Amino acid sequence: MAFTRKEFLSLSALGAAGTLAACTPQARTSEDTNQPASNVDLEEFKSLKLDMTQWSYDEDNDCYYQLGIQYCTKPASKSVNTLSVFVPGKYFSGTKKGSTYECEVSEKAVVGSFTARTAPIVMPINTATLFPQSAPTSYSYEGLAPYLEAGFVYVYAGFRGRSAGYDSTTGSDELYAGGSPWPAVDFKAAIRYLRYNNELLPCNTSKIFVFGFAAGGGLSAVLGTSGDSPLYTPYLKAVGAATHSEKGEQLSDSIYGSASWCPATSYDLADAAYEWSAGQYADATDSRAEGVWTQPLSQDLAGAYASFVNNMDLLDSNDCKVSLDETNSGVYTAGSYADLLINELKTSANNFVRDNAFPYTSTPQRLEEPTFPGDPNLATVRGTDNAAPATQQVQSTIYDTAEHYFGSLNSESIWVVYNLRRQSVELENLRGFSRALRGASLPVGAFDAPDRSTRANQLFGVGEQSTLHFDEQTADLIKKNLDTYMKLADWKSSYANDWTSDLNKADTLENDIPTRVDMFNPLYFTSASYKGYQTASVAPYWRINEGAQNTDTSICTSFNLGLSLKHFSGVSSVDYTLVWDKGHVLAERTGNATANLVSWIVSCASA
Repeated sequence: MAFTRKEFLSLSALGAAGTLAACTPQARTSEDTNQPASNVDLEEFKSLKLDMTQWSYDEDNDCYYQLGIQYCTKPASKSVNTLSVFVPGKYFSGTKKGSTYECEVSEKAVVGSFTARTAPIVMPINTATLFPQSAPTSYSYEGLAPYLEAGFVYVYAGFRGRSAGYDSTTGSDELYAGGSPWPAVDFKAAIRYLRYNNELLPCNTSKIFVFGFAAGGGLSAVLGTSGDSPLYTPYLKAVGAATHSEKGEQLSDSIYGSASWCPATSYDLADAAYEWSAGQYADATDSRAEGVWTQPLSQDLAGAYASFVNNMDLLDSNDCKVSLDETNSGVYTAGSYADLLINELKTSANNFVRDNAFPYTSTPQRLEEPTFPGDPNLATVRGTDNAAPATQQVQSTIYDTAEHYFGSLNSESIWVVYNLRRQSVELENLRGFSRALRGASLPVGAFDAPDRSTRANQLFGVGEQSTLHFDEQTADLIKKNLDTYMKLADWKSSYANDWTSDLNKADTLENDIPTRVDMFNPLYFTSASYKGYQTASVAPYWRINEGAQNTDTSICTSFNLGLSLKHFSGVSSVDYTLVWDKGHVLAERTGNATANLVSWIVSCASA
């Protein structure tokens, strides 16, 4: 379980220097999991052996595929706990037998930069909101070409979503568990299935890449940091995930690379980070209005975030610990952490100038849900969730020059300056950035709302109690400042105990909510500030793209993840890119998101 703010403050008394000297980030590798285990049933998972006589073949596109393969022995739902596999045709030698093909691996086949034994596996997380993902039940090649032509094996795995559900294939009225950590559990079971069938599949199952957007990107980050974590063991056992191969070798659920756009994760810090980066600069209206109890809560959460940063082990490029300092106005918006974030924004703005020609057309967009390929029925499935159109956009604005563009951002105050002679950008402060480009679009309690109404509240629900509180920071602040909050508007007497009561509630495996928050927090496994540090295998390759104008999460979420990973031993590469003039979208500096992702995977898998 993560340390509370009080525990962090007590730890700080020990001295940051001594703590850092004793805590050099280091990855736990999964090499030992390949050793044969003693006293295991070699036939325990024989039902998970891939049937090589059941391949279908798309001759026009030279693609073999199997749909709806069950990947665990005790599925919660047969509509969810399945996967589909798409293979470049050259990797197989297929013999037609009736309506299907029996396939063998063509050992010498080459597609792109890979052979049938070196090809990486790519796995999409095709939801931005952790809506349940089902494996495709029908086939379409649309969108698969960039991946298969590059030599990848494309695996589309189903998994449970942010809340409990019912099995649509059986019509059962029995509720199956959902929410944290089940989406990650199911995905890990799918990964173990692929490794169980390592010798049958034409790929290198040690090189698995997972990619996603928003909360799906957050799940990708969780999978990238929690490989083989003991916390997941009882959950994997509950679904009947493969633990060993037919030879008795232990199987790993670690991955090789994680890619994400605008990842939403680290829910223990989410509300505090949002108030620090956006809420404290917002207008005094609505939930941040004077006289409303959530107004001082906003300020207190921002202060709590500063305490958290000052007791974490985030480092700059010189391996120096970063921190936040109190200003004359009593807020923690100065210091090396703030400077580092401003420098990242400055780099982003200068990249924007270099990458784009003027006149420049700015078209704000918002992506509701990604449309990664593999499931032709995705639109129909999402229609039942009353999903909005995939991408929303507002009116475009044309800027004749860079001076015109950056000048338009200074309507309230001068915080960003474009130097025409140097063709460079300077940023003065975070307040101006937040007010102009990344304001607080969400109320106080952006993720853990007082009325438990957010998707994150669903993520930590239990059974019929579909939404629950999960934020220990808020619970501590209410306990500490109860006398102040209760005298203000919109306070309800139940708030005094709501958070504390919910935090103690256990899931079906008797884990409380703080533990489930930890399991869905990448930093829990990569930062020495948490008890999960060094207890899991961390992916060596990372790609994190964040839209600078993404108001759905705090800018600190992806920033902290990148900082933590860059100083974790065993991580080979972290490509963190903050993309200017992009919001809640598949943010890229230039080019196409798919092409850029494929290029990145090729470079990592070939390393």
